[in-house]
Amino acid sequence: MSLRGQLIDGRAVAQTLRAELQKEIHELRGQGIVPALAVLWVGDDPASGIYFRAKEKLARELGIEFRGEKLDAGISLDSLLDELDELNCDSEIDGIFVEFPLPDHISPEAVRNAIAPEKDVDGITPVNLGKLLIEQEGLIPATPYGVMMLLRASGVELRGANAVMVGRSEVVGKPLALLLLNADATVTLCHSKTRNLREHTLRADVLCVAVGQPRMITADMVQDGAAVIDIGLNWTPGSIVGDVDFERVKERSSLITPVPGGVGPMTATVVMKNTVEATKRRVAIKHVRH
Repeated sequence: MSLRGQLIDGRAVAQTLRAELQKEIHELRGQGIVPALAVLWVGDDPASGIYFRAKEKLARELGIEFRGEKLDAGISLDSLLDELDELNCDSEIDGIFVEFPLPDHISPEAVRNAIAPEKDVDGITPVNLGKLLIEQEGLIPATPYGVMMLLRASGVELRGANAVMVGRSEVVGKPLALLLLNADATVTLCHSKTRNLREHTLRADVLCVAVGQPRMITADMVQDGAAVIDIGLNWTPGSIVGDVDFERVKERSSLITPVPGGVGPMTATVVMKNTVEATKRRVAIKHVRH
């Protein structure tokens, strides 16, 4: 009889990745190359502040130079785009990350389009998303990339597996569906207009959920022995919960990510990994040109 409810420990997997990154950054610094990350936080969203400070702390721990900017909620779109343009042109900055959500008057699409693809460490620009579509080397969206690392570290076989992605956002659902497809899974992408969602989720060997609805996925929606990846992060009175009813679903699943402590620790770590990757590509291009 197989075990049920084994936790996928995102903190442990992230820590292993951080140790590898630290070594890589130390070697780069030994060559006089210092990876540098710029993070913009626009407005006063409290969750964004938490993520902003977490990235700053992690970057400094790893040896990545951190340049953080807290911008007023009333900043105009043009002024924000000017800030991004300056960072795009700054040869000392390897990675650019913008905290979302943005104030209502700022177009997320305009911001995504304004980041130089080679510095887009969250993998959200049209160029990097397009490269993912055609399986060309680019910077991979951070959260989906982190999910794939968790699945691999947990020994989940994706080739031929039925993978169901619930949620179709540009930054998580769609790119993760593509990554699963590229790993030879058979992928079903579900969303708010999907009819009979339970029929789809019950077929999932691997179930990934990112919809922003607390405990939306219940035990009767999960196939016995499925691997469940909860990407949701919902602030409820007194606690943070995912999109999956964790306590009940873990009794049916073979593997499951907790919230917090599952996917979350991976995202910031992958942003750092992408920053190092962007640094190495910049140095390689510089050497080719010289």
